Amino acid sequence: MAAAALLRGAAPGCGGPAWSWRLRAAPRRHLAHSGCCQGADSASGATWACFLLGERALVRVRGPDSAPFLLGLLTNELPLPGPAAGEASTSARAGYAHFLNVQGRTLYDVILYGLPERSGEQPTFLLECDSSVVDALQRHLLLHKIRRKVTVEPCPELRVWAVLPRAPGEAGGAVPPRKTAECADILTRDPRTACMGWRLLSQDEGSALVPGGRLGDLQDYHRHRYQQGVPEGVHDLPPGVALPLESNLAFMNGISFTKGCYIGQELTARTHHMGVIRKRLFPVQFSGAVPGGGIAPGASVLTESGQAAGKYRAGLGDVGLALLRSEKIKGPLHIRTSESGLVALTASVPDWWPTATK
Repeated sequence: MAAAALLRGAAPGCGGPAWSWRLRAAPRRHLAHSGCCQGADSASGATWACFLLGERALVRVRGPDSAPFLLGLLTNELPLPGPAAGEASTSARAGYAHFLNVQGRTLYDVILYGLPERSGEQPTFLLECDSSVVDALQRHLLLHKIRRKVTVEPCPELRVWAVLPRAPGEAGGAVPPRKTAECADILTRDPRTACMGWRLLSQDEGSALVPGGRLGDLQDYHRHRYQQGVPEGVHDLPPGVALPLESNLAFMNGISFTKGCYIGQELTARTHHMGVIRKRLFPVQFSGAVPGGGIAPGASVLTESGQAAGKYRAGLGDVGLALLRSEKIKGPLHIRTSESGLVALTASVPDWWPTATK
């Protein structure tokens, strides 16, 4: 699995306290030292936070029928490998999609990696999913395999990392490190939004995986993700419960409305063409004391007058996601808890969302 990748500067509009990562000391074992990276700009002082995502795992799908097989199950087109910017060689590419059930509700959210084909090798895709549903996802794929010439198997040898710039100003002027064909790691932009940085798949357990990289606190990654309104995994997207368009799948480049048929397409396409999505997952922040055990998933979110505005989905500390009616988010909101009475919260619209939704 050879890949070429670029680290580009951070996108504008992604600043704020969430980008001041708590960085841990790490051994100085960089890809550049092994000949896998070239062109790192040591003078720029760019620092990258590397987060090992133990809650994410990989499933490998390979075989001559792997592309048409996955197209019939996923909401999006496949990320076919191609040349990266400024490179002649072929590199891995990433895409985002959901597997749906026949009722059009999300089963599994995945980041797909289309791997370059070498001579004599079969087309191969890696599916990054919540580690708790690896077995369920494999069963789902095998159930629909029928006579397709594909092999479905876990890929435990690769670990999933998120790579984010320590601060937008530090990353903006950095010369992107380049990985040559000798390196087995896959480094590519997170396909959901530029504010989520890059995804790195590596066999290495070390933390300093990119020039200037240091191990980041995993809670910082999740706090940043919640502040940006990016759901990930079964807690944020409960299988068989979450609806893809209410979960902002279209905003996160996770759906194609022009591709061929896939399971769950009918309801999703009808909702899209009606043009009315009354509820969405919004990032929320609590003010005041939050119960020690946190807010229970599914807790009702109420307006100042006590009307239902939606339900809390998941979070970490004082930040999280809530499925709210769009017309209710501008007023004061609260959740009633058994421990502390009322907990006030504020919903926001992320900067990276389309302007028409703000």
